[in-house]
Amino acid sequence: MRPPIQPLLTAAEIQARVNALADAITPRLQPDVVMITLLTGAFVFAADLARALSARGVPVCLDFMILSSYGSGTTSSGSITTRLDCRQELTGRQVLLVDDILDTGTTLDFAKRLILAKGSSQLLTCVLLDKPSRRKVPVEAEFVGFRVPDLFVVGYGIDYNEMYRELPYVATLAAP
Repeated sequence: MRPPIQPLLTAAEIQARVNALADAITPRLQPDVVMITLLTGAFVFAADLARALSARGVPVCLDFMILSSYGSGTTSSGSITTRLDCRQELTGRQVLLVDDILDTGTTLDFAKRLILAKGSSQLLTCVLLDKPSRRKVPVEAEFVGFRVPDLFVVGYGIDYNEMYRELPYVATLAAP
């Protein structure tokens, strides 16, 4: 049974922000940029962002990583597991790292260190949502879609026990 949700960000608000992010990111990108998306939660955001960047004349080489810290709960375990690593050669290349939520900072910090260890010449980060009140690791994203309060969010690719990814908007999971 699907728990109830409460809308937080509309599809129109998200699309407007994706376009604004693409406008801000475009001048900072080099021609041979690799866009690495952290799966699975960021796949919808990354697809929209990649199309927005392409519409601005910036093609991206797409790659993916799967890092896990949540399992089936609503709180991070704090321990990161690499389930899928990127396949692109990153030595000397610029990377745009895309994630759904910057929460405790543990996952983004882990991914950044992993990418820089692979020889990336420049690393930029972009997140759809930022929850600064939950930060445990001092890391910030260069590009942020929305700052949100400490609520469990779903939709637009983000799930709760693999539910709600298909929503075109972001919602909060209602308290039980």
